[in-house]
Amino acid sequence: MNPLHALEEQPLRRVRELKIEDFLRKIVIFKDLSAKSVHLIANRIQTLTIKKGVQVICEDEVAKGVFFIHSGAVKLTKQDENGNEIIVCMKQKGDVFAEACLFSKSSQLYPATATMLQDSQLFFLDKMELEKGLHEYPDLAVQMIEYMSDALREMTSTLRDVALLDVYAKTVKTLERLGNKFNTSTSRWNIEIPLTIQEFATVVGTSRESVSRVFSKLKKEGIIDMKSRKIIILDMCKLCTLINPAY
Repeated sequence: MNPLHALEEQPLRRVRELKIEDFLRKIVIFKDLSAKSVHLIANRIQTLTIKKGVQVICEDEVAKGVFFIHSGAVKLTKQDENGNEIIVCMKQKGDVFAEACLFSKSSQLYPATATMLQDSQLFFLDKMELEKGLHEYPDLAVQMIEYMSDALREMTSTLRDVALLDVYAKTVKTLERLGNKFNTSTSRWNIEIPLTIQEFATVVGTSRESVSRVFSKLKKEGIIDMKSRKIIILDMCKLCTLINPAY
């Protein structure tokens, strides 16, 4: 089945009535820009509403632009030659994805496939327009560099955990990291992570069976639960003490 592309097909629609400048202030990259810069960027942006399960971009597709998440969540995946999928990373409200296509001299293609984990609202900015904006507005360029630096630091930490920790430790560490990412309030209870056990296993870099054994133990301890294709952290404080006893 061909992927459903967000810029070409349904179930997407442009949301024209939104006050884009107000929303831009809630996106990490744009929150500290001058009013003039935000206004000019807003005039170049398309706003899209996308349903859960839709592929927004496909790996090795010609890169058209960069996406900013106003609401919802997305998983970025890669496939091997046998069709096995791994989740490279997950993005949610305030994050950017497909930014790797910027200023690229070696490739004009998207490096991963992006699939919506929830009904979402995205901002899309044409690659050439954003590159032009980064040249014109140094404050935007600094914000983008800071964001990409933080994302690189998070990815290297994740790779370290996957490579060096045992299954139990990296499962708990990944739960803690994703719990903090998807916690939309100050609550430490009932935090929902929109992944199945199989999807979570690809994030951790191990088998579904190995993750299931750890999850069964955590469920018996009242730390997590699983239902409706979601992982629910029932008690974030108790989860944190498993890795950080002094928490």
